[in-house]
Amino acid sequence: MFTANRKKFFAQMQDGDVAIFAGASHVTRNHDVDFRFRQSSSFWYLTGCHEADACLILAKGITGIDEECLFVLPKDPLQETWHGRRLGPEGAEEKLDFENADVNDEFDGAAMEAITAAKRLWHSVGSNDELDALVAECCATLRAKSRLGEQAPEVIVDHAPVINAMRLIKSEDEITLMLAAANISAEAHSVAMSQAQPGMREYEIEAMLHHYFRAHGSHADGWAYPSIVAGGENACILHYTENDQLLGDGDLLLIDAGAEYQGYAADITRTFPINSKFSPAQRDVYQVVLDAQRATIENCQIGNSFHSGHDIASKVLAQGLIDLKIIGGTLEDCLEEQSYKRFTIHNTSHWLGLDVHDCGEYYLDGNSRPLEAGMVMTVEPGLYFSPTDEMVPEQFRGIGVRIEDDVHITKEGPQILSEGVPKEIEDVEQQCSG
Repeated sequence: MFTANRKKFFAQMQDGDVAIFAGASHVTRNHDVDFRFRQSSSFWYLTGCHEADACLILAKGITGIDEECLFVLPKDPLQETWHGRRLGPEGAEEKLDFENADVNDEFDGAAMEAITAAKRLWHSVGSNDELDALVAECCATLRAKSRLGEQAPEVIVDHAPVINAMRLIKSEDEITLMLAAANISAEAHSVAMSQAQPGMREYEIEAMLHHYFRAHGSHADGWAYPSIVAGGENACILHYTENDQLLGDGDLLLIDAGAEYQGYAADITRTFPINSKFSPAQRDVYQVVLDAQRATIENCQIGNSFHSGHDIASKVLAQGLIDLKIIGGTLEDCLEEQSYKRFTIHNTSHWLGLDVHDCGEYYLDGNSRPLEAGMVMTVEPGLYFSPTDEMVPEQFRGIGVRIEDDVHITKEGPQILSEGVPKEIEDVEQQCSG
């Protein structure tokens, strides 16, 4: 898969081009403790290299410069005793299917040599300070030697837009990994539904989710993003992550959590009654959100614009707010005045892939981007009623409902990758009772 990704990028290069990339480095958490390492997504996409401080050079049609070379940490028994095994250059060639690999201490010299020979340089300025400095130093040196026949690259091309466009359309291999991430996540959500009880703490459910992620194949932290486990009115805080409050009898629990599997993210939200039974007001709000999600998923068809789904969800949610007598007026008035927005707050969808909010343009030439086969996006409408909003009928105050699934755009229509977790009202109540 990673070799194929490099070949696709290589096809975008011209003879005389050089492309340079730097992977992620360790980041200090506190004092001498690092955060758990996670490779930068685009570098992973091209290399499959899970080690820190790796670099990559691609060169096309330049005599004496290897077409590809991955630079990794050297084998070092002492360092590996302290910090874990390393691939080393030979391991990179053998296990990652690279034609050439070297130790990362050789990268600066190799990059200078390649840039000197390049007509065009592919480099994403601003993505890595050390790489920026290396490029600036090399170009300045070459310009100073112009009377000796040396010449800096004529053009610097940002490789990020090209890679972002590649990452937006998932291959069959990528969809397989995303389906695995979604299945693990859906099962974890189902377990949480069946186990949540009044009197538990939110973090107990969070721990249950994370244990399930790790126990069923997710690596590193297990999660694709910090889990939101929000009981009662906490669900009205969109990025609530304290996850430390008691679960109350009669409240809803909103869980927004997804596993990461071999770098690929799932992103699922479910909202369910902690005591296994929706109240009439909770049921009414939940049904409006479910109707909005269902209508939006049906719109996930090739050729429809990305933002058309949000427009559809907004109409359903607005009509639901009118029917529940939370806002007044006609649907047309509500949409024109955007009075519904104080209760919907966020957009309905985003791209999903190696990042939970994945790369890829949402507009092309100023217009909302048409959906294409291979794209994966979330569909996540929601309604949120502040507990202190006295303009809202009392029975709805403090209710927050979001329902989110991961949708793969295909020629046959939308494929819901996360369909394994219940969301119909009767199914949710049954799962909670289990």
